[in-house]
Amino acid sequence: MVIDKVPIYPGQPCPHSTGKGCDDYENRPVDPCDHFNCGWIIPNSPLPEWMKPDNARVIVLFNKFKWHQVPVDLAVPVGKRIPPRSLAWLKNFSETHLRPLVYTEQIVENGKFQKQQRVLAHGPTAFQQDMLRWQQEGKKLW
Repeated sequence: MVIDKVPIYPGQPCPHSTGKGCDDYENRPVDPCDHFNCGWIIPNSPLPEWMKPDNARVIVLFNKFKWHQVPVDLAVPVGKRIPPRSLAWLKNFSETHLRPLVYTEQIVENGKFQKQQRVLAHGPTAFQQDMLRWQQEGKKLW
């Protein structure tokens, strides 16, 4: 993402981030900010109270893209990787609701997050194979 001409990637927060929110929320750009729908704040969110991003250490984006017309959810860690309890909840939700899940882990070199992330898939074998193939082909997943 790029916000106010500043590239945003793991380890490089938005220039408007206060650590608790946005310091210029009323003037936020439509894309990507206004289009960003954190699963925690969407109406009727299925996330339990303990899955608030600052507690669960994960940001969930429901229906980030489609695979064979099926909604795929995306989970991004707040930190290097999604904690085991949070990842277990997400995988269980994926299986229970038949919603494939893509989640990422940060790649750290010399103590710094890299722009690239490790992308993992949870769901049917065909979904996992497609995600792997699409990554190998360099296809943008979202």
